[in-house]
Amino acid sequence: MHISRLTAINYRNFARTTLRLNKGVNTIIGENGSGKTNLFRAIRLLLDDNMVRSAFRLDEGDFHRGLDDWRGHWIIISLEFDEIGPDEAIQALFLHGTGVVAGGPIGTATYNLIFRPKKELRLRLAALADGDHVGLDSIRQEIAIADYETLLTGRSTADFSDPAVYKEIVGDFENCVFVKETDDPRIGSRVPGFLSVAKEVSFTFIQALRDVVAEFHNNRTNPLLTLLKSKSGEIAPATMGPIVALVKGLNSSIEALDDVQAVRTNIRDTIKDAAGETYSPSTLSIKSDLPDEADKLFQSLKLFVGESDEDYEGAIHELSLGGANLIFLTLKLLEFKYQKAHQSIANFLLIEEPEAHIHTHIQKTLFDRITYDDTQIIYSTHSTQISEVSNIQSVNVLGRVGRTCEAYQPATGLTTDQLGSVQRYLDAIRSNLLFAKSVVLVEGDAEEILVPTLFKKVVGVSLDELGVSLINVRSTGFKNVALLFHDTRIRKRCGIITDLDKAFLDTAVAAGDTAAEAKFKAKCQGSEEAGAARKVELDAFVAGNAWLSVQYAQHTFEVDFIAAGNAAEVTLVVDSVYQQPATIAAARAELVSGDKARYGRRVLTMASNQGKGWFAILLGKNISHKTVLPAYIWTAIFFARSTLTRELFFNIYSYRLRHAVSDGLVLAAAVAPALQVLEQFREGATTLAALKARMMVDIPGDQIHAILAQVD
Repeated sequence: MHISRLTAINYRNFARTTLRLNKGVNTIIGENGSGKTNLFRAIRLLLDDNMVRSAFRLDEGDFHRGLDDWRGHWIIISLEFDEIGPDEAIQALFLHGTGVVAGGPIGTATYNLIFRPKKELRLRLAALADGDHVGLDSIRQEIAIADYETLLTGRSTADFSDPAVYKEIVGDFENCVFVKETDDPRIGSRVPGFLSVAKEVSFTFIQALRDVVAEFHNNRTNPLLTLLKSKSGEIAPATMGPIVALVKGLNSSIEALDDVQAVRTNIRDTIKDAAGETYSPSTLSIKSDLPDEADKLFQSLKLFVGESDEDYEGAIHELSLGGANLIFLTLKLLEFKYQKAHQSIANFLLIEEPEAHIHTHIQKTLFDRITYDDTQIIYSTHSTQISEVSNIQSVNVLGRVGRTCEAYQPATGLTTDQLGSVQRYLDAIRSNLLFAKSVVLVEGDAEEILVPTLFKKVVGVSLDELGVSLINVRSTGFKNVALLFHDTRIRKRCGIITDLDKAFLDTAVAAGDTAAEAKFKAKCQGSEEAGAARKVELDAFVAGNAWLSVQYAQHTFEVDFIAAGNAAEVTLVVDSVYQQPATIAAARAELVSGDKARYGRRVLTMASNQGKGWFAILLGKNISHKTVLPAYIWTAIFFARSTLTRELFFNIYSYRLRHAVSDGLVLAAAVAPALQVLEQFREGATTLAALKARMMVDIPGDQIHAILAQVD
């Protein structure tokens, strides 16, 4: 038996989210703040026997922050189980509690936590006339968290993730429409406490490893103590008897020491001297308090560990963070093994961010090796090492969209061949593709090296500050990676940057052309035809997909870089490529000639001579705020990130203003009013349209105006 689906409605940072889970190992991937911890807590509220009682103490802080008003709304956490075994005891549990009875054994069942207004309030809402917003507001003003109840239900048939179903069952608050049925049978029947699923499953949660030493010092959370306690009750009295006798004898021996008795006498005499006989204690003893009970004796045991390649064994606090975390994780896994041995109807292991302070090699090895029969394991992580070895079919990606978070299943609807291509790419390339807020795909080393530098130097903020990840697909092919970005898979924007490879010279063979020249022209013509075919293919691939956009360099990156107005930057590299003065002079003349046939051939020759990656590194040293950012590049980037915060607009325009002053294009005295307008915009006192109009006056002709023209 395993969890096949988790749905969270109005819970914390999830407005309406569904995760699809498989048997075996699952991975939940997400950036910080994307809700991984909240999802784990949602599962624990239903399945962790130590947490179930907390389910009845939800409060207003557990409601989704995006609700205009939480009062009257419901929190719903729903688990769907699949592959329920045929065992009579298991069938009885689910048929009486959570299964939908349809004759014969069941294979699927639901288990839900519903936090809703009590019946009196639901009746009052149901009695409202359609559209009576005044009456609705009056009722909601009176609602407090004490007016809510928590119930666990099974046998539900409602698809809680469907907004229409939610409105039918809970109510349409926007239009003030409430059905008269206050206990819709689709939510399922209440599960009695004695049938709690949490009591019948083996469930272990390993929290994020943040302060392991503190966990070991806390008797309640110390995993070693938990393991020892589970074993202390199994020790036979005959085995424990001699140990107890030894402890009692040791206590007596310590108490009888002359020095101990001397201190006891001195304490008693000093009290009598100070307070007199009347106010002194009647008796006073110094006793050894070594415990003689098995569980208390076990509490005195401590773990000592030697780091790899070290002979010295130290306490936990003496270990490195990675070593201590690995030991903690190991003990929690052993705790799970002990629980699993109890023959529960299902086994669940949740591991939160196991990568904390653990070396990347250990992360990958850990993920590969932690597998248990008949156990569903769910990791949450923001480690690219763990995501890299995750099966894409068992991955859920969390993304933040404004104040809410969504879950995406990147494998949805992909064919076996497509899944294989994506999996091989993720296995081979260590990237943050699955973690990115938005993505720009490139296929060359030059773009991978230079685009981030170009953007930062020209715009003044980095791609990282925008939340854009630039990823080199190399020879994988754009379609094999870009297919992940889709309405049914990852709903994040992805811009594609590629070359059209259009010939930059007349490819017709002329009389007198050498064989080498004719061969070069044929190669250019072939590249142009291949580029045109690739454009047709890519344009068709992205058509109708709002998450994808392709932008083309007309020729290649190097040629289009010069065509944008950057011949000067390339000429500075000539000395690093050539040594002969005549060649250097000829190359410089060709690069600044303005003749695309001449400078295009020269720059490609230079790049080929050095290798495109190394040539890009050399060129990157000459990039400045004066360099022109080619339009196809910034178009792709600002497709991926189409809106900016006020702070980012402020930083970008401030950066361009400062350089306009330092370059002597704008007088320093004229900047003060512009900066004042910027501050007003930053504080929300003026509009973006007004700011853009003002900046066009203050820094006339600056390339930033075209770059930000379509950015909101």
